Amino acid sequence: MILCVLVNFQSPTPAPVPKIKDDWYQTETHIVINILVKNLKNDDVNVSIGDQSLSVDLKLPEKNTCLMYNLAHPVVSSQSSHKVLSSKIEIKLKKADGIRWQKLEAEVKAQPTEAVKAQKEKNWDKVVVALSETEDDKPQGEAALNALFQQIYGEGSDDVRRAMNKSFVESGGTVLSTVWKDVKEKTVEVKPPDGVEYRKWND
Repeated sequence: MILCVLVNFQSPTPAPVPKIKDDWYQTETHIVINILVKNLKNDDVNVSIGDQSLSVDLKLPEKNTCLMYNLAHPVVSSQSSHKVLSSKIEIKLKKADGIRWQKLEAEVKAQPTEAVKAQKEKNWDKVVVALSETEDDKPQGEAALNALFQQIYGEGSDDVRRAMNKSFVESGGTVLSTVWKDVKEKTVEVKPPDGVEYRKWND
């Protein structure tokens, strides 16, 4: 799960990254994800389901949060659903192939240097380089990637967040664009990392 946070920069200090717990289980036909956040209304939650990705936007007090999942196996989005309950958000994903999942998310993650496009207002390439440095006190691997996405989502405009959500879902978690004008009028194609072959469930 990738956690993105929109920080309220009008406050003297940035809002802390919220600790959102989730769990999941499966039946023969569905994957059920529970996001443990209380007292949200339907208008506070926006769920986008792709063939092999999931994006959940949450309007929390004083900050917006986005959860992104690069699913381990394909799902049928048209037969999937979600409910906003008093104690959690329940998301039911219809399995595309009916197999038993060993894990919720795929190990292959989008690479920041290829997946994140530069934004005119800010040179995100420099951010990527800074987070990729190998100093001992800097996060490494997936932690560095999450830190990058949190910073982009937090400092970006509404169009940036909209572009990130759309590109992530439509590409199956393989592309993460920050440029809304590049993705708003077209479907974002799947671009797996070198050496990895992407196949849809009905191929």
